[in-house]
Amino acid sequence: MTALASISPERLWSRLMELGRDGALPEKGVNRQALSAEEILSWRRIIAWGAEAGLTPSTDPAGNLFLTLQGKFPHLSPVVAGSHADSQPTGGLFDGAFGTLAALEAVTAIAEAGLVPERPITVVAWMNEEGSRFAPGMMGSELFAGKRTLEEVMAVKDATGVSVAEALANVHAAFPEIERRPLGFPVHAYIEPHIEQADVLESAGAVIGVVSGIQGKKTYEFVISGREAHAGTEPMERRQDALQAFARMAVRMQQEMVVDNVVKFTIGRLEIQPNAPSVVPSRAVFRVDLRHPDNAMLDRLGLRLETIAAEEVHPCGLHIKRLVDAPSNTFDEGLRTAIWRSAARYGYPALDVLSAAGHDARQMAPLAPSVMIFIPCRGGLSHHPDEWAEPEHVAAGAAVLLDLLLEQAGLSHNHGDTS
Repeated sequence: MTALASISPERLWSRLMELGRDGALPEKGVNRQALSAEEILSWRRIIAWGAEAGLTPSTDPAGNLFLTLQGKFPHLSPVVAGSHADSQPTGGLFDGAFGTLAALEAVTAIAEAGLVPERPITVVAWMNEEGSRFAPGMMGSELFAGKRTLEEVMAVKDATGVSVAEALANVHAAFPEIERRPLGFPVHAYIEPHIEQADVLESAGAVIGVVSGIQGKKTYEFVISGREAHAGTEPMERRQDALQAFARMAVRMQQEMVVDNVVKFTIGRLEIQPNAPSVVPSRAVFRVDLRHPDNAMLDRLGLRLETIAAEEVHPCGLHIKRLVDAPSNTFDEGLRTAIWRSAARYGYPALDVLSAAGHDARQMAPLAPSVMIFIPCRGGLSHHPDEWAEPEHVAAGAAVLLDLLLEQAGLSHNHGDTS
């Protein structure tokens, strides 16, 4: 039988490689951080590719990018699909980019086939999913979902002192011709394709991951306040050494957080002041990333972290800021069944998986039926220049996405190949 629409694996792969030029690192990989000059270049490519298919670009006060294929009934809420375009400072070619370009390819295939869906279909590239330049991440989807305020997000600054508001103004100034829409709108369904960023699928020989949900995450910032002193003259018993307090906390946290083989505990950032060889450190600021799929366990461990910090800080002062508190979520059963159905039609081996990494789909799940489609990435390696997905897996994920978009947007479909 002939499909109503079919993706072009060659075009999708070519575009992934082309997008990798924006922020390309000298050896391999990309540095395309949120609201940067490099991301502006990626917007230009994505908008131009969308225009070839007749998609209308728009953006919002959060700096999210939308490309819409209008439906027969424009007043109906759209089906939204995509991911993000920003990367880590030493990121790969597929994290985020695959999901956004797979959605663009699927919608382009629908447009090229001359199909007009019942409801609009919107491709999205969310602002600052990674959180590498501006922390924490997933700012665009959290603002869209009403989980944070514009005032709070716009005031966040990067390491050079540039605020989100300033960087976003540069992005919007670069695209004066595209529509500025209000923040947030009703969504019929949300679908996010992504590389797995783990090796569960690869180890099982599966091509499609049917994502059941995303494990919970808490992020903390601990600020330890001590007192500067001369390293050669200040007696040990009188010192208010912020780094020593941090060291005590870090050892106990590592010991007490690993309660099972599922928990993920990371101290990923540490700043010391004045950071001088002969000065007792007066200030230590560190961030903790804590994850677990069981929300009750995650809450208990989070409280334990705060207790450990309070017990080990003396004789210094302590301030704790809870940056992220994102419980585990589950995805829509009907959409998960649709992924299984599509994978079976194509003969792609599929597997139920839980996402250990956070994604924008977490914010969308309370707003509309939502789901994620995973494809394998080699060795589970991600956030790294060597991140890699096989071309046939990229095509498979986009083909399954196309099936779901046709179904959710009100178009019947038959099985077709991806050639």
